[in-house]
Amino acid sequence: MVVDDSAVIRGLLTRTLEGDPDIRVTASVGDGQMAINSIRRQPVDVVILDIEMPVMDGLTALPQIIAAAPQTKVLMASTLTKRNADISLKALSAGAADYVAKPSATREIHGAGAFKDELLQKVKVLGAVARDARGQAPRTGFKAERPAARTPPAARPAAPARIVLREMPANLRPDVIAIGSSTGGPQALFELLGHLARGVKQPVLVTQHMPATFTTILAEHITRQCGLPAHEGRDGEPIVGGQCYVAPGNNHMTVAVHAGGPVIRLNQDPPENFCRPAVDVMLRGALAAYGRKMLVIILTGMGQDGLKGCGEVVKAGGAVLAQDAATSVVWGMPGAVATAGLCAGVMPLKEIGPFVRRLVLRSAA
Repeated sequence: MVVDDSAVIRGLLTRTLEGDPDIRVTASVGDGQMAINSIRRQPVDVVILDIEMPVMDGLTALPQIIAAAPQTKVLMASTLTKRNADISLKALSAGAADYVAKPSATREIHGAGAFKDELLQKVKVLGAVARDARGQAPRTGFKAERPAARTPPAARPAAPARIVLREMPANLRPDVIAIGSSTGGPQALFELLGHLARGVKQPVLVTQHMPATFTTILAEHITRQCGLPAHEGRDGEPIVGGQCYVAPGNNHMTVAVHAGGPVIRLNQDPPENFCRPAVDVMLRGALAAYGRKMLVIILTGMGQDGLKGCGEVVKAGGAVLAQDAATSVVWGMPGAVATAGLCAGVMPLKEIGPFVRRLVLRSAA
């Protein structure tokens, strides 16, 4: 379902989505109340929900859509403004699965490019997650009445697999906590980081797949909701304990060692794993600075960003934890490291924060 007060935008989004043979749009409406009425009549897999609409805006409609169709995944759509980024993060905290930043020019919606690719990928992955939650055959996209083509394996959430855990390195005393996340990541970060706000002396490095503006607001939300001082990393900034550094959108964040200690480094090298910022880039830099004294946490997200970096961290003697499939919005990134046998723990989201807190406080004693 496409929900936007602009008929032009609804038409462009619908044509873009239905240009993919795996997707069918079954409803297109102009405000939140119409979306609620429609979904009560005919549940769908994914709702693309605009923020600013008459009658009922997206943030108001969101909880009612979730209540009416709990297994439907809501993808917030907004233009890249600070206000919309703030509202989108509030929507993610309220249960939206993910967001997509609409281009300012309508021609960029239907044309080939990054927005179209991101939209189709997120709709397919979230659609597959919704169908799996209903116990239906794993098929992508919106509720379809015609047979859908098979989704390429890379686009589907990872299937449950046997996980072999590694031993936690003996006497691990991490000097840094590095966290990677994507789809569903903001909600997971808020849950995790609240446990690290008091008494934890290590710096926290975060790479969350987000565009610029959104990462600025994400850092503000972490500070406000979690009580952990957070801001976007700044090039050349010394890394100090008890602070959270968020990779700025459209920049890789890595770590360099100077005479005075580790510092943040930003660059615009090519995307890795189709991402900038990329978790693998952060982990390589942190490993060069901190060596085996690293604790890495991979949270919910699509794709495999972080897999190579975690392999190097484990090889050096550091430790990796991952969010489990049941509590992940998409078990792509955490599933990749878990099924590769790199993790010392794979656990529900609510258990990760307390576990990490006990680990780092015990190691500091």
